[in-house]
Amino acid sequence: MKTVKISLNSIDKVKSFVNDVTKFDSDFDLVSGRYVIDAKSIMGIFSLDLSKTIDLNIHSEDCVDQILEVLKPYIVE
Repeated sequence: MKTVKISLNSIDKVKSFVNDVTKFDSDFDLVSGRYVIDAKSIMGIFSLDLSKTIDLNIHSEDCVDQILEVLKPYIVE
């Protein structure tokens, strides 16, 4: 499992993020405080506090580099 911090601070960013993660068969969880949300659920994402950075857990062993490349616009260094 790989964890990165992401920022989804606009509606358009949330929509494009969900479109990007649904391209992969891997499981993705968003963790904000005590809430854990399926990253492929647009309704779940909107229940989080999007003004803060969110932890993205990537449950994949084989194509992590490819996933990180696609998700680069959302990752906060």
